[in-house]
Amino acid sequence: MNIEIQLPPQVFGPESSGILMTPEEFDRAEFEDGWRYELIHGVLVVAPPPGPAESDPNQTLGHILLSYQESHPQGAALDLTLPQHTVRTRTNRRIADQVIWTGLGRLPRRRDVPSIVVELVSAGRRNRHRDYEEKRDEYLAIGVREYWVFDRFNSTVTVFTPAPGGFREKVYRRRQTLKTPLLPGFALPLARLFALAERWPAEDEPGD
Repeated sequence: MNIEIQLPPQVFGPESSGILMTPEEFDRAEFEDGWRYELIHGVLVVAPPPGPAESDPNQTLGHILLSYQESHPQGAALDLTLPQHTVRTRTNRRIADQVIWTGLGRLPRRRDVPSIVVELVSAGRRNRHRDYEEKRDEYLAIGVREYWVFDRFNSTVTVFTPAPGGFREKVYRRRQTLKTPLLPGFALPLARLFALAERWPAEDEPGD
């Protein structure tokens, strides 16, 4: 009599960084808690969670969004917002700092593309290229309607939107208020978020 032995599922952790994976394998995989897991060009990338200079303003952004949803007369336009959420692009799996679904009138399903994706720029030239260019192209290609890039180093927020043959961009400065037609009546005071990012010393940030 043959006895089939079922092995426990493999759980991927920080030591798994650099292994090759397909998007389907990534979607089925189990991961050790406490780390960020992304699939970039077929390679599993494992990184520590963001430091307080990113997580502090991102947490407040989520709070402002939820306050709009719960208290504003037009807050029903916001279906859901989630921090540190995996976005499925055509070939990659990206962790976005904040994702926002609007206009559905229901909770999003797995295949529903976020209306807005938000990234907070990390230090380093490679990270800037990734956040401003690579992610922009990937997110807009899957139907994201607005991509917000919070750059605490330059005190700017760049909003990318799709356009025929490419994209449009609008840059907001520190003292401005960000508004979007996707969230009627929503107003985001940018100076508040930048102040939160700047109160943390650089040594509290994870290494690049």
